[in-house]
Amino acid sequence: MPAPRLFCFLFFLFAWFFPPTSGLAAEPIKIGVAGAHSGDLASYGLPTLKAAQLVVQAVNEAGGINGRPIHLVVEDDACKPEVAANAATKLVAGGVRAVIGHICSGATRAALPIYTNAKTVVISPSATTPALTQNGDYPTFFRTIAADDVQARTLVDFTLEVLKATKIAVLHDKGDYGKGLAEYAKTFVEQSGKAQVVFFEGITPGAVDYSAAVQKIKRSGAEVVLFGGYHPEASKIVGQMRQKRISIPFVSDDGVKDDTFIKVAGRDAEGVYATGPADVSANQVAKDYRERFKAVEGTDPGAFFDNAVAAALALTHAMHKAGTDEPEAVARALRAHQVATPFGAISFDAKGDPVGIGFSLYQVQDGRFVQVR
Repeated sequence: MPAPRLFCFLFFLFAWFFPPTSGLAAEPIKIGVAGAHSGDLASYGLPTLKAAQLVVQAVNEAGGINGRPIHLVVEDDACKPEVAANAATKLVAGGVRAVIGHICSGATRAALPIYTNAKTVVISPSATTPALTQNGDYPTFFRTIAADDVQARTLVDFTLEVLKATKIAVLHDKGDYGKGLAEYAKTFVEQSGKAQVVFFEGITPGAVDYSAAVQKIKRSGAEVVLFGGYHPEASKIVGQMRQKRISIPFVSDDGVKDDTFIKVAGRDAEGVYATGPADVSANQVAKDYRERFKAVEGTDPGAFFDNAVAAALALTHAMHKAGTDEPEAVARALRAHQVATPFGAISFDAKGDPVGIGFSLYQVQDGRFVQVR
């Protein structure tokens, strides 16, 4: 869609969602955006920041929310729990009524008690640890991505049904996200009765050499490696496996499904499998926002961009429906109303998990991730 048509489409979309009033002189609504904007995992956080900026720009151009403009307050947590807690404290003290983020599960878990105490609405595009919603400890937390138990089930089903593996090595990075996903995967493999976990171990994030774990994988006789963690460690492990001529499939999660993994791992990335949100390139909302991103940045958006667009659309739509930015009213509106997103019309269940979003399986083929299941 050419840029003028795109602008018109988005203007009328938001004019329908948020009917314009007599200007934007009212007190702004402060929305925080928190995530990894620097460091190894910035390739996850920066697309989320840009998605929030694009959605807020469109909302403000259409008249804001009930006549009030949105002002974004940005905090970088580098995906580190201790930094995330400080970022959350700053955002709450700065008067934000809602937060888009955090990106990593460990950082999100560290920040949520602060937001919950302040009754701040939080909506993450990528924090997948099931415990964030399972126990009802965080009633104002939502996410626009399915949880790790769903992701682990996708990984295990593919490994058993398509790869036909009977001996599986499970490796993780000891973090909330990676270890939690690996434990679910181990449980699902054992429950299946079709295969056995012949090796289960955690590695230290940021290490240079993972050859000890690689040697154990080789000695275990594993036919497939399942890895729970992020792309910096995955690229090293895959590279060291190939150096040792271990050619078995490497199957991982959405923490690896990022173009940075392919750039760093190079030819060793070929054939690697990873889960990720479904391909939504045919969805009109997804097309429009990807085109807006490309017009500004000159490149295609990175990981979790579509999920972040969905989060920003859901949050601003709920504020409009609630008629206020008061967090408890916004939380009720998020549960009560569907919203059009890159994933189609979605809503949220009582726990804050999305209804209508799942995972797909991708493989690196000729230097890019291709959806295979």
